[in-house]
Amino acid sequence: MTTRLADIAARAGVSKATVSRVLNGNRGVAADTRDSVLAALDALGYAHPMRQRRRGLVGLITPELENPVFPALAEVMGQALTRQGYTPVLATRPPGGSSEDELTEVLVSRGVSGIVFVSGPHTGTARYDRLRERHVPFVLVNGFSPRIKAHFVSPDDRAAMRLAVAHLAELGHERIGLALGPVRLVPVQRKIEGFRDGMHEQLGLTARESRELVQHSLFSLEGGQAAASALIDRGCTAVMCASDMMALGAVRAARQRGLTVPGEISVLGFDDSPLTAFTDPPLTTIRQPVKAMGQIAVDALLEEMAGRPTPRTEFVFMPELVVRGSTAAGPRRGRRPADVR
Repeated sequence: MTTRLADIAARAGVSKATVSRVLNGNRGVAADTRDSVLAALDALGYAHPMRQRRRGLVGLITPELENPVFPALAEVMGQALTRQGYTPVLATRPPGGSSEDELTEVLVSRGVSGIVFVSGPHTGTARYDRLRERHVPFVLVNGFSPRIKAHFVSPDDRAAMRLAVAHLAELGHERIGLALGPVRLVPVQRKIEGFRDGMHEQLGLTARESRELVQHSLFSLEGGQAAASALIDRGCTAVMCASDMMALGAVRAARQRGLTVPGEISVLGFDDSPLTAFTDPPLTTIRQPVKAMGQIAVDALLEEMAGRPTPRTEFVFMPELVVRGSTAAGPRRGRRPADVR
């Protein structure tokens, strides 16, 4: 066996210890080095089950799967990982379910090669520090913290809100509301900043005036319905939502009051989920570049797992406004939705 290891090591240009780690499936071996060892095995005619084995498991931690954007991201990343010989393991953290800390511990105990966190809370650094200590690479999607040493992948939430406000202001809306999730989430905070800037640029509103047009709720259809109801009560003629699910809830809230969308209330979503073009009315929304974001997240993680870490950075993707049938010209000046019925 020692002679065999020496032959393989000489052929691959590595040490016998490295050959042993590859044959035993240990982590911490660069992908190029592993491939060189496997190529040497082929050239020397040795049988090796490593060719049939997966390189390892990769964890994907997402919120609940009711929001279509999360299954879409998971599908893109899962396919990209599978093409590279890894097996994706999906773990979700719905409200009342396992926490991110608990899911992380389970995945680490299963020996995952890396983890992608999607829309995590990012409220503390302890879990990420522990992963660094354990040499488990990770990437974070839809969130950012300067205290966490990692790659981040995000849409430009601030630019998205400015795009949305500009669209609605051009249609003549002067009372525009924003419905979104809990303020502790980084994307929510960024959307508020972009909304405030857009309202100032387009309509001359102060930060205080814009704050009165922001309503927090849950990222769900029911959450969007509740938030939109509150905003309609404040005289909003258009409601921007932080997810397409919330936007569908806003449409429901308007119809329950006998208001037409977009005739009396305009509604704008966020994500461009697969079915939004087929809703009634088809939803105007901000498109997240899901495919590009998922691929770059996997690429960054693979570099980390291969022992080729690049400088920690945030990859920011420009969103796109997709205009469909749920937004239209605003009501005449001084006429508010609450006055229609």
